[in-house]
Amino acid sequence: MTPEDRIHALGIWQGPIDISPITGGITNRNYLVRDGSVKRVVRLGDDIPVHQISRRNELAASRAAHAAGLSPAVIHHAPGVLVLDYIDARALTPDDLRDADTLERVIPLVRACHRNIAREFRGPAAIFWVFHVIRDYIANLEASGSSYRPLFADLLDKAERLEASGGPYEIAFGHNDMLAANFLDDGKRLWLIDWDYAGFNTPLFDLGGLASNNEFSEDAERAMLEAYYLASLTPDLWRRYRAMKCASLLREMLWSMVSEIHSTIDFDYAAYTAENRVRFERAFEEFEQDP
Repeated sequence: MTPEDRIHALGIWQGPIDISPITGGITNRNYLVRDGSVKRVVRLGDDIPVHQISRRNELAASRAAHAAGLSPAVIHHAPGVLVLDYIDARALTPDDLRDADTLERVIPLVRACHRNIAREFRGPAAIFWVFHVIRDYIANLEASGSSYRPLFADLLDKAERLEASGGPYEIAFGHNDMLAANFLDDGKRLWLIDWDYAGFNTPLFDLGGLASNNEFSEDAERAMLEAYYLASLTPDLWRRYRAMKCASLLREMLWSMVSEIHSTIDFDYAAYTAENRVRFERAFEEFEQDP
């Protein structure tokens, strides 16, 4: 059955529908569906055990994020299918997030994610502990005979050093995938979407991911942390933050290595792996040189 056939077969439409792929996704396949005057977004994706993605968790997080006022409503769900209200908005870009005025608007949304979604979440909730994810990715890559195997002993050692440096840890409900395209601007407000990796984590992982995924300058990073915590930045917080930023880059690199083997989406994962490897190695070297 084609993706279009699956969408037609949902049985929720009021009449003939028009289906258009939404480009840019590197985990799921997304479609814009026009049902008369109504527009919906349909996300197709089954559980992905190698990425620790549970669609049951994604559904619960999506509902909680909507209840917290951060994300569009869930209209319908079925195994491997999530139908969401369509938001007429523009996805942000890394350039947008590097703009100080835009970042000033983003920070309260990230803080609201960390503080408010847990109040609305119902049922069993996931824990997204990045260092467990890193170890699990490497174990899966070892079992798959990955060509990157010579790197793994060193990466595991670095991950342990980062884990030791990142504490003490706050715990909050995290988004855990702070790519620019997961922020939407409808001209009046911002939205946060895509809850595949949602779960309890430390806020510094999201903040580190926001900075690393969008290549913030150090000045922007410092401003981000002071805006988030509403306090002056301390050397201890800066050190712990930089450890989690490195962990975010390491996880992104390993995610891409796993995707090289397991994903069927048309995307140059090898190039993405190489890009994130360079960025991780640079960030880790800076982290070690400035204790």
